Amino acid sequence: MPTMSQGRSERPQFRKPRSNRRPGQGNRRPAPAVEQATTIPEHVESTVPEGPLPSFAELGLSDELLRALEQAGITEPFPIQAATLPDAMAGRDILGRGQTGSGKTLAFGLALLSRLTGGRAKPLKPRALVLVPTRELAMQVEEALSPFARSLGLWCRTVVGGTSFPRQVDALRRGVDLLIATPGRLSDHVRQGTADLSEVMFTALDEADQMADMGFMPQVRAILDLTPQNGQRLLFSATLDGDVDKLVRQYLHDPVVHSVSPPTGSVTTMDHHLLFVSAEDKQNVVTEVAAREGRTIMFVRTKHHVDRLAKKLRSMGVHAGALHGGKAQSARTRVLTQFREGTMPVLIATDVAARGIHVDDVSLVVHVDPPADPKDYLHRAGRTARAGQSGTVVTLVTHDQRRTVQGLTARAGVRPTSTKVRPGDEELVRITGARVPSGIPVVEPEVPVRARRGGGGGPRRSGGAGGGFGGFRGGRSDRDRSGSGRPRRVAQH
Repeated sequence: MPTMSQGRSERPQFRKPRSNRRPGQGNRRPAPAVEQATTIPEHVESTVPEGPLPSFAELGLSDELLRALEQAGITEPFPIQAATLPDAMAGRDILGRGQTGSGKTLAFGLALLSRLTGGRAKPLKPRALVLVPTRELAMQVEEALSPFARSLGLWCRTVVGGTSFPRQVDALRRGVDLLIATPGRLSDHVRQGTADLSEVMFTALDEADQMADMGFMPQVRAILDLTPQNGQRLLFSATLDGDVDKLVRQYLHDPVVHSVSPPTGSVTTMDHHLLFVSAEDKQNVVTEVAAREGRTIMFVRTKHHVDRLAKKLRSMGVHAGALHGGKAQSARTRVLTQFREGTMPVLIATDVAARGIHVDDVSLVVHVDPPADPKDYLHRAGRTARAGQSGTVVTLVTHDQRRTVQGLTARAGVRPTSTKVRPGDEELVRITGARVPSGIPVVEPEVPVRARRGGGGGPRRSGGAGGGFGGFRGGRSDRDRSGSGRPRRVAQH
């Protein structure tokens, strides 16, 4: 597979390139000379040149955005932003790859907002679209981009399952410049005739590989089919293979590929460990690790195990919260807010948290139950070592799991250190900061379980406005993963 040298972009050839000219295309800077490839390169070196990164002003952002960035305390661009902003603002289609926490939200968000200046949205007709896999991520993207949208006099709104459909319709009727949506709920609006995508000239797909893993690709393709063919598309993904490859070939025109990290968990600021424990010792090891200082996420496979473990840890004096798709949205938001603010340092979660929860300063990720596959390992591990910070990833492995887990980490591109531990061991303390819990129970109110109602954010099989939307029936609903209730903003991305 061809590789890309420092500072150069690589573009795949397409059999049927579009001839449509996009708005502003005549002002594009000349494309760099690149080596052509017949497939999307999966192993691409960083496209950021060595040396100091350019400033936001040098990247061409407006004075209004520069002032908003300064007010937000953002003084220097991340590498993915420095790499993609010039091409994105020039109207090029972008294929971006970077690990979670690499600054992708502002990379596509600032570009889209810059392209939207000078216009006004019509009722029910958004001008730009950001598609994300989960409602939590949608809210975080809105929180991150809203201040910059306001600085330009633009409206930024979310459309996700589990929230008031009529309120979303009201917002759409008032006019939305930048719409952030999950595929399931947006498909509902299109079907009901409350969202018209015919004027969406700028589209960003964030965490595209996660949308593919969650079964959203039929919905994503149907949504893209309703946007103008000559619109600009920005796609960001941790990996560029499989369904993401097909999506790129069908909907992106001559994209520039930018990558700032390899698609593995071998991040230089992330340490990986396999801790071999006996089945008898595992619960005590988990409890001591959870009692450590610092923000910790523990992953288990089932909702029942999440609730059981959180209850057990609280009974031992560890302030732990539970997060899974069976919780009401209000309860999930409350738990995430406490976790982000540090009042509840331990989060017990299913993989839903690995697919859209972005909280800084998580210093330890623990696979209490080993993940099912390498992608799940990387998604979970990506909750730590964000934005250049350091972090530790620990997998607890019983004797019968050794061969499976070692094979899984190898396929994930990870070379963990293996250590046999027992409760109270010095090595356990050294690696995780484990300590004996206080034993004083933490009183925590019962969290209501989400009511199992129909409708919500997922695709409906009934007809209605926007017929011919059969493509949505094949995807899974974002509601199936995210509960219901009214959301609050929880964390920046």
